[in-house]
Amino acid sequence: QVRVVESGGGLVQPGGSLILSCAVPVSIFSIPAMGWYRQAPGKERELVATVTSGGKNYADSVNGRFTISRDNAQKTVYLRMNSLKPEDTAVYYCNRVSPSWYWGQGTQVTVSS
Repeated sequence: QVRVVESGGGLVQPGGSLILSCAVPVSIFSIPAMGWYRQAPGKERELVATVTSGGKNYADSVNGRFTISRDNAQKTVYLRMNSLKPEDTAVYYCNRVSPSWYWGQGTQVTVSS
């Protein structure tokens, strides 16, 4: 069972920045296509950013503010979040894209004054 460990979440004020990390098991030789997802209470999990061999893509709601990257040497996928808004509040998850691995615990991001 392959499962990532997300970290870096926390409480941040609107307009602030945060960097999330997704640790991929070292047994994975090369990081595959990966995505960051988020889920707010009462809502379905949504895909917010992907990094694949074809490049990077972002949901309209975060485009221009979030940046996804992967470092194969460190076996880590990052999500840099700038200009955070209260509506960004959610549990953020990282996972392989099509097919997914097992879901991790996620990391809570709360944007509030």
